[in-house]
Amino acid sequence: MQMTNLPDIALSAKLGDYVKAYPGAKVGDLTIIEGFTQIWSGVEIGARVRVEAGVVFVKNVGAERVGSETTRVSDGVHLGAGSIIGLGVTIGLGAVIEPGTVVLQNIPANAVVGGAPARITGYTQTHTPNFEATQGRAVINNHETATQVGVGGVTLHRLKLVRDVRGDLSVGEFQNEVPFLPKRYFLVFDVPSEKVRGEHAHHRCHQFLVCVKGKCAVLVDDGCRRCEIELDAPNMGLYLPPLIWGVQYKYSPDAILLVFTSDYYDPADYIRDYQEFVATVQRSNQSSA
Repeated sequence: MQMTNLPDIALSAKLGDYVKAYPGAKVGDLTIIEGFTQIWSGVEIGARVRVEAGVVFVKNVGAERVGSETTRVSDGVHLGAGSIIGLGVTIGLGAVIEPGTVVLQNIPANAVVGGAPARITGYTQTHTPNFEATQGRAVINNHETATQVGVGGVTLHRLKLVRDVRGDLSVGEFQNEVPFLPKRYFLVFDVPSEKVRGEHAHHRCHQFLVCVKGKCAVLVDDGCRRCEIELDAPNMGLYLPPLIWGVQYKYSPDAILLVFTSDYYDPADYIRDYQEFVATVQRSNQSSA
């Protein structure tokens, strides 16, 4: 018979000195929790998590609230020493919480966050492509117009730029320099610099991003590799094919991001959960093998 008055602690988990796990708490396989941490009821810690010393999980207050708020730490997360994890938040797969960070909102998968309150400062295992080095070229209608960034079919496009004393001009041709004929566009602007946009992939829809004013960073992820690209000129375009996880952040105060899409808005085409995205990519790769 299963004991209901004990915490659910995996046998392979390691708990340090002065670590206390209470009934209703869960700790997954190969997780390490260093000293001076209380794992309250309703805190669920996944597998291969590293919890450094003195991490504080905010506790439910009052017996009537026990179990009403679940705090989830996903697999592969690293919680820095002395960080504070708010009640009911979810920390996504593989995220890194820097020491002393105060986490009061959900944290995306693979994000690196710091500060009080937490702000995203980067993403784990992310490279910035060196476009001066040798890179594969993408060919559209017999024209070499773009550079592969090394993540899925994502390509960076240098569009035509004409300088003139009367005003500069940037231009791109759909299906010649942009790989599809768009059916929809949208603009993103007035984004507070700490906010993150995107955080999804599409089953079928293609996207083409141009930061027409200011600058922003775009993280692209194919489920195996990820890189970050800064869009800081109106003649730079970034093409995202289907099944690419995209995140936009680090917006400058004056940034205006223009996005063209190959399809009309369809909520069923969105993949908004990162673990679901990875599973979808794996199924797609297996079916095409």
